[in-house]
Amino acid sequence: MGIKKDDPKPSRSRAIGTILLVIGAGFLILNLLLPQLFSPNVPRVPYSLFIDQVSDGEVARAYVGQDQIRYQLKTETEQAGEILATTPIFDLELPQRLEDNGVEFAAAPPKGNNWFATLLSWVIPPLIFVGIWQFFLRRGAGGPQGALSISKSKAKVYVESEGTKVSFDDVAGVDEAKTELEEIVEFLREPQRYTNIGARIPKGVLLVGPPGTGKTLLAKAVAGEAGVAFFSISGSEFVELFVGAGAARVRDLFEQAKQKAPCIIFIDELDAIGKSRAGNGFIAGGNDEREQTLNQLLTEMDGFAAGDATVIVLAATNRPETLDPALLRPGRFDRQVLVDRPDLAGRLKILEIYAGRVKLASDVDLKATATRTPGFAGADLANLVNEAALLAARNRRETVAQADFAEAIERVVAGLEKKSRVLNEKEKTIVAYHEVGHALVGAALEGGGQVAKISIVPRGMAALGYTLQLPTEDRFLLNETELRHQIATLLGGRSAEEIVFNSITTGAANDLQRATDLAERMVTTYGMSEVLGPLAYEKGQQNSFLGEGMMNPRRNVSDATAKAIDQEVRDLVETGHELALSILRANRDLLEAIAQQILEQEVIEGESLQTLLAKVQQPAALEAATT
Repeated sequence: MGIKKDDPKPSRSRAIGTILLVIGAGFLILNLLLPQLFSPNVPRVPYSLFIDQVSDGEVARAYVGQDQIRYQLKTETEQAGEILATTPIFDLELPQRLEDNGVEFAAAPPKGNNWFATLLSWVIPPLIFVGIWQFFLRRGAGGPQGALSISKSKAKVYVESEGTKVSFDDVAGVDEAKTELEEIVEFLREPQRYTNIGARIPKGVLLVGPPGTGKTLLAKAVAGEAGVAFFSISGSEFVELFVGAGAARVRDLFEQAKQKAPCIIFIDELDAIGKSRAGNGFIAGGNDEREQTLNQLLTEMDGFAAGDATVIVLAATNRPETLDPALLRPGRFDRQVLVDRPDLAGRLKILEIYAGRVKLASDVDLKATATRTPGFAGADLANLVNEAALLAARNRRETVAQADFAEAIERVVAGLEKKSRVLNEKEKTIVAYHEVGHALVGAALEGGGQVAKISIVPRGMAALGYTLQLPTEDRFLLNETELRHQIATLLGGRSAEEIVFNSITTGAANDLQRATDLAERMVTTYGMSEVLGPLAYEKGQQNSFLGEGMMNPRRNVSDATAKAIDQEVRDLVETGHELALSILRANRDLLEAIAQQILEQEVIEGESLQTLLAKVQQPAALEAATT
């Protein structure tokens, strides 16, 4: 799919040149009308003083005109003296007086009546500037480069190109969304099949989902499959400094689209202009430009100006909760298509698409890679394949191996290895026992996935070591016991430090934060508290794809309820802490053995790790601690 390129945008130098041209024209006209403003300023003296200076022999030369006499004074050197001017009076003796005192004088030549030269000097220059101004006005009215093109739409028109065409075959992991959009494409190809029955195709389709899931890629696939004109524009391109420019661009966009109907308009990041007018900055007298743009979009989609032309509007956003309700009603965006993160089968298909563009070694297992990447979006998987290819090229290999994919996953999840960050022996020992504590507790409990790797090599910005747990399957629901086990696993590192060193360090700060957040969600969101009952004490955020990691605002509760919530959260964390301690005490010898081995090797993974973790013993108090 190629792009029909419009004329390039006017450069800043061209705009500055236009301003200078207008200023220069103003100065020229002012010089023609008032030439004395720009002429040299010659001091004027009384005529009597001029006569006295002539009589005293101070004047070197004079220029006698009908309206003015200009003269130059003598100096001691041969340099030119000061020039003065005076107004002449009727004096017949002036020539004789000048001659007697040795003054060089001359009369002004008579003025001719050259009306043609006067016409050229007064009329031609303004005509030149008027012509230049008309040239800019015409370009502003007819093309995107003009001075008045601020109201023109900046949408790009996509046309089919076999070399760059994107089709539905290039999109995987979002089968339900593809089905919805394939119906749009079929309607554009065979509208009679729908209109004969009396069906009406939706005017607008809104693609919602987390960032990187393929919303824009789906829109490009629709453009490649439909074979009709496809206008693409971002929501931010409607917003301008000038009031009314956004609404004018919306009108111009739909006017162009109706001329090329049937066609598709794709608006990326719709929330830039479609935010709700209630409580989102649309206050009386404030942000009128965005509100006018939104109102114009509502009118063009379903209003008196909508018309009967087949213009389908596709839009994408990852903030549907902020959109104005008027946009989402039937007749405008009739359908909301969820483009969510892919499941295991979807991730495998996406990896097959992107891995087909690189050279793979014979040991590559894409299914294993898909299993190890839960929660990855399409953009994450594309970046994963690219990172693996970069690693292979950096190591001067001809093909991408499975080890490159494994290292790429760790770089995406945990960050880049910090081999230059050297820990002293004491800190290295503490990190080793800390990470082994996580691994032993995670291996003894269910709900946290399989422990795949233990490393004490620093990664990322703050991780001095890490324990990698990978799920064996996609999970969408977790029960209370599994959540309690996750809390215990998070506290396994701190518990190991307590048992071995009888002290604690700052290394468990992130673990404590995550464990506390999880316990608070269990109490306030999931209703997993016998004391508080099945009630939600946090305000839910519907369809919030950007709010992950942020706590929802708590409802207004009484002091007694807030105290009970805090006590329940503390009890959950303390129970997980005691569970982790009991598991590590029951496996103290194994803790020492694995810690000493990892201090020697720095990394343990694969079959050797699974063999060691298979020796984990369940403590006698495990069942009591989980209840």
